[in-house]
Amino acid sequence: MIKLSHQDTLRRLDFKHPATWVATWFGCGLLRPGPGTWGTIGALPFGVVLLMFGGIPALLIACVICFPLGLWASKHFERMVREKDSGMIVIDEAVGVWIAMIPAVLTPTSIGLAFILFRIFDIFKPFPIGWLDKRVGGAMGVMIDDVLAGIYAAIVLIGLRYVGLG
Repeated sequence: MIKLSHQDTLRRLDFKHPATWVATWFGCGLLRPGPGTWGTIGALPFGVVLLMFGGIPALLIACVICFPLGLWASKHFERMVREKDSGMIVIDEAVGVWIAMIPAVLTPTSIGLAFILFRIFDIFKPFPIGWLDKRVGGAMGVMIDDVLAGIYAAIVLIGLRYVGLG
């Protein structure tokens, strides 16, 4: 599979197919530059609402529902555009940032730290995130590195909260 220009990828998308909207987190992944950051920003309000009204269980349930949904949408999106791990797929960012938010409290500082920490781990991909990103293909490869980035971010946020910074 070759890397297409943004415009060529857009031409291949079927905007009537629900996988397009799920994979791009309702279009956030179509924004430039930095679709991963836009996807994370687009998922953040949902995470805040889940945390506000359902707490940690609601975030966990959303992750459990959206992970297989993300696998399905990523698989269909990749077939549609004939491109592996398109940057437009950002459902993985939604799941990842929600995992990062699990230890957060409802303050701008805590939510902001969950966001920043998740983006840092997602961008820099410390071991084994980068290793998995390179070796696991298909829809699972799209999703798993962001899940791990969310776990790393959550662990760091727990540590920051323990020392009074989160």
